[in-house]
Order: sequence, then structure tokens, then C-alpha cells
Amino acid sequence: MGKVRWKPGTFLYPLPAVLVTCGNREKSNIITVAWTGIINTCPPLVYISVRPERYSYHLIQESKEFVINLTTEKLAFATDWCGVRSGAKFDKFKEMKLTKEKADFVACPMIKESPVSVECRVIEEKNYGSHTQFVAKVLAIHADEKYMDEKGGFDISKCKLISYSNGGYYTQGKKIGKFGFSVKKKKKFKNIDKKS
Repeated sequence: MGKVRWKPGTFLYPLPAVLVTCGNREKSNIITVAWTGIINTCPPLVYISVRPERYSYHLIQESKEFVINLTTEKLAFATDWCGVRSGAKFDKFKEMKLTKEKADFVACPMIKESPVSVECRVIEEKNYGSHTQFVAKVLAIHADEKYMDEKGGFDISKCKLISYSNGGYYTQGKKIGKFGFSVKKKKKFKNIDKKS
């Protein structure tokens, strides 16, 4: 069997499903975004793509800031709900019983229940048609201590992050390798003769 050819579209999956907070602590909103990612390392740059008709679009455009909050299996319901309901009609923090947490550099709140929150400031926006891409500099990353390993690193296996793929939400699978594992040299062990 071969591959089936489809018309051009957006079929680059899986994608991170994130909750993006915007506005300020008094007038805040949460938008679910799957079109997000990393652009650059130095300086650290990320992006989100948002439709202009979304309620959050103008909040982000006016404030030039937002927070990307990673989502987990426990946050799956809230992730979907915040994506299908409008912030113009609902207080999403209240409806989903999510806790606002003060950020260090931006006015919009972080989501306390998220394992990782990334504070971002918009440096560029570009409209491509259906969506506007907001390119942002990462100002700070906040990681929940309960997901840290003994060396102080973030243990992704502890929080069950979710992704979005072709209309569905999926949990992360088991780790099958580590960056560079395909070229890593195997350790050589010396044979030691034990003499009595």
C-alpha cells in the first residue's frame, strides 16, 4: 500500500495543546491554542497563531503580552472548554475553577494548575490570512516544583502533558529515546580479574 495524496492543509501533528492567558488580573481570558511553538533560542522566541475574530485576539494585540500555560491530562476538559467558549460571555477561570497566579513581568495571570507557565512579550505580529502570528520573547518560565527531579530538572513524565492531533487530545507516550541517543557511544567496561 502507498500513501494517499490530500489537498494542501494543516496536517502537521501532534501539536502542544496550551492554555494562553491574556488581559490583566481583573479582565483576563484563557484561549486554547494548538498553533504554537519555538522560533529561536537566543533570544528565546515563541509564537502563537490566533484568529482575529477570537475574543483574546484584541486583548493580546492591545497589551502585547500573554502567558503560555502547558496542559495536562487533568486539564484536558478545561483545555477543550476554553477553546469552544468565548471569553466575551464567560469568566473561564471561574467556570473551570482555575486559579489566577501573579506573573513577574506581565500583567496577565498565569494558571496555577498548569505545570509550566511561560511569560511572553510580543515583539512582532504578522497576519497570514485566517490567523495572525504573534511572535514573542520569553521573559520567564515558571515550573511547578512537584515536577522536578532530584537534579532540579523538569521531569516531563510526572505531569502527563497533552497534545492535539487532528481533532483529538492525546496524552504523552512513554519515552523512547533521548536527544543524541542514536549517535551516543556505548560505555566500555574493563574486565577486572578478581584474584584472591
